[in-house]
Amino acid sequence: MTAPSSAAVDPRRWVALVVLLIAAFMDAVDVTVVNMAIPHIQEDTGASTAQIQWVVGGYALAFALGLITGGRLGDLYGRKRIFLAGIAGFTLASLVCGIATTPEVLLGGRIAQGAAAALMVPQVLSIVHVSFAKEERGKVFGVYGAITALGVLAGPLVSALLVEGDLFGWGWRPIFLVNLPLGVAGLVAGALLIRESKAERAVRLDLTGMLLSVVGLLFLVLPLIQGRELGWPVWTWVMLAASVPVLALFVAHERRVIARGGSPLVALSLFTRRSFAGGLGVQLLFGLASGVFFLAWTLYLQLGLGFSPLKAGLSGLPMSLLLMAGAGISMQVLVPRFGRRVLQAGALIAAAGMVLFAWLTGQYGADIALWQTMLPLVPMGIGMGLIVAPLADIILSEVPHEDAGSASGLNNTTVQLGQAVGTALSSLIFFNHLGGDGNPVTQATRMPDAFAHTLPYVAAAFFAAFALLYAVPRTAGSKEKTARS
Repeated sequence: MTAPSSAAVDPRRWVALVVLLIAAFMDAVDVTVVNMAIPHIQEDTGASTAQIQWVVGGYALAFALGLITGGRLGDLYGRKRIFLAGIAGFTLASLVCGIATTPEVLLGGRIAQGAAAALMVPQVLSIVHVSFAKEERGKVFGVYGAITALGVLAGPLVSALLVEGDLFGWGWRPIFLVNLPLGVAGLVAGALLIRESKAERAVRLDLTGMLLSVVGLLFLVLPLIQGRELGWPVWTWVMLAASVPVLALFVAHERRVIARGGSPLVALSLFTRRSFAGGLGVQLLFGLASGVFFLAWTLYLQLGLGFSPLKAGLSGLPMSLLLMAGAGISMQVLVPRFGRRVLQAGALIAAAGMVLFAWLTGQYGADIALWQTMLPLVPMGIGMGLIVAPLADIILSEVPHEDAGSASGLNNTTVQLGQAVGTALSSLIFFNHLGGDGNPVTQATRMPDAFAHTLPYVAAAFFAAFALLYAVPRTAGSKEKTARS
């Protein structure tokens, strides 16, 4: 289903895209921006270790819980309206975080940030999906994939620069306050430039489905986010077990809503489309690989090798730049010609980078040079770029416009779930291998060996993504597919 013909003559859509991308970048940066500032936040606010864990994890939890509902709200009540509400809430919550003097206020601000991002982020892809013609979307999704991935990778670097720069003597606070001018500009520009869109048929929000989805995801995601830090107490396993029947009840409820001719929170018919179902599976594996790798990598560089936050952030620069280059080449040149095989090649290239990193780490240990830590990130960045940019386009390619927000919310939820599972797996793969008390600070000398032990698992996730991509239509994203649709 192509975009409305009026989109082709709307001169504002490309300028409006800038606003959407700024919002996506702000969210991506804020996922990881706190990590490098943790010692400064603790010293300034007196936050306990548990409170800091919630400052980091509270954003991710609120974000993950609200994405599906946020996407559907855009479908029902207007994607522009919900997007602007999300930007306004995100900006206000950033102000609260930036002026917080107690850990409780900071935590409240971070949770509010995540909830607002859950309103804002799904609208980005859904607005693109309904505003751009099919032949234009490949270019747009390529830029989107590169920008969001760059934001995640840039978060620690931005944090390090702002904290070490100590702007105006504000210490760690600019990592949040920098969102204020961006948010205000985005709010004004979005109101002027973005065109409103929503589902053609006026329906009500599926409140029961919303409640069941939030509870089911809470039971699933909360233990994954907090389990490792808390030592996996009994309640985490109870919640994980309880998530299965709750989510099963959610699916059963959605089927009843559909059978009655109502509007479900999630259109289950989307999962009958190979591009959507297969793409989400790959997205889950991609998030899992990222969750396992980036936590271990950050600790390895700073504690195992003694890199400063700024040096650790700069060491990832090749990955960021090559990811953007890979994303652009993928969407503009390769995917239109070769379809899903480009994504499969990207998975193999990224896996090769992890195998190389494991060999270098095992070979040189703590004596590894900076350039040697950067070398494996070259194939890693290229491979991730070939995957991340076209994947969102493939997932949404066959989604009807009236379900664009719901599908976008599911796409983002899958990424968050994959990253949460990957972070949880780190406790089994990385932290257990440290030995002793498993504390990265006291076991820093064993860090290189533990990191090398982790990398084959990351490579395995990319190999699994390569295999799962066979479930996606061979011509997905290619000109041949476009010609047939």
